[in-house]
Amino acid sequence: MILWFTLVQVGIATLAGVVAMIAGLAGRRPGDVTVGSLALIEVLLLAQIVTAIIAPLAGNPPTGSLLEFWVYLVSAALLPPAAAAWALLERSRWSTVIMGVAALAVAVMVWRMHVIWAVQVA
Repeated sequence: MILWFTLVQVGIATLAGVVAMIAGLAGRRPGDVTVGSLALIEVLLLAQIVTAIIAPLAGNPPTGSLLEFWVYLVSAALLPPAAAAWALLERSRWSTVIMGVAALAVAVMVWRMHVIWAVQVA
């Protein structure tokens, strides 16, 4: 279940990132779909935060560094709103590219969080 949830997060973040980067490189300014996709990533990250808080209480502690996990989680949670806010303020094609890069960075961080929580040997 956690693997599927993680794969959905990584897939959505990657898709949003690719769409935003292509739109930005094609000269398009950020639209509601691009900003909305980052908002969806943020909702999924909030679900990840709740899961991270509840999992140890259910007897499922992380197998890797808890500090590294939370640093990734906080970074991944801050990147999409920051990119979206900048894109809404600037409304340029480069802000769309930056949103795409932020979404791809979140995809990598979410996968790393999964590895720390479920795969890595302590």
